[in-house]
Amino acid sequence: MFLSRLSRPWALAVCALPVVALLAVTGLAPLPFTLAQPGQATNVLGDDQGKPVITITGAPTRKTEGTLRMTTIVATGPTAEVDFGDVADAWFRTDRAVLPRDVVYPVGESEKEIQKHNTAEMQKSQDSAVDAALAYLGEDPEKVKVTLHLADVGGPSAGLLFSLGIIDKLDGNGAGGDLTGGRDVAGTGTITADGKVGAVGGVALKTQAAARDGSTVFLVPKAECGDAQAELPDGMRLIPVTTLKEAVDALRLLDRDESKVPTC
Repeated sequence: MFLSRLSRPWALAVCALPVVALLAVTGLAPLPFTLAQPGQATNVLGDDQGKPVITITGAPTRKTEGTLRMTTIVATGPTAEVDFGDVADAWFRTDRAVLPRDVVYPVGESEKEIQKHNTAEMQKSQDSAVDAALAYLGEDPEKVKVTLHLADVGGPSAGLLFSLGIIDKLDGNGAGGDLTGGRDVAGTGTITADGKVGAVGGVALKTQAAARDGSTVFLVPKAECGDAQAELPDGMRLIPVTTLKEAVDALRLLDRDESKVPTC
């Protein structure tokens, strides 16, 4: 009855008030999302916080040229408040991603528990990377000792690049040159002790981190080619891999016949 006595513009305005109020509340209320962006892209052939990322004893090592960058993403913490404005801003940016919080962080775990889990995953990844690299080269793990150092990074996604870094330091391309061919190479992927490369997530943001720091070649788990192509920086070459051997073979082939190197 009340609305029938109002003019059409006023009636529409009154009807819109609850919607406006709901949007206002939604805009201020925390949402169950995590925001991610490109993180660091550390050269595993170099130093991190003043220490070599890869230290090898028990076998002669070689001086390397070029770069092998393991890439990361940075995400808001499990207790960080993300509101509608944050989500709307990130939704329209290519250097941001909006992810369900329970996909990124285990439900019910504290920040301390999550950090402990990520640290354990990194240690497991490092152990597998060493095993895979030494097995590929036929080196005796009882004689050749490898120590990996990478501060402030958790999770398993650096495994492939750790293995490649060890191979480059010990054997290069197998013919006296660098495995990288002097290039700035980046990538991501888990590794198992028998050399299988696994998917990791966040590859579209990781290619951006790599391009930002100067990489022109990116090794990506084959299953994630589509994701990597979504926001691929100009001039970045994607090389899909499923095993450590495929990654080594592809990098060697870049110098001999680039046209035969597989691409996504």
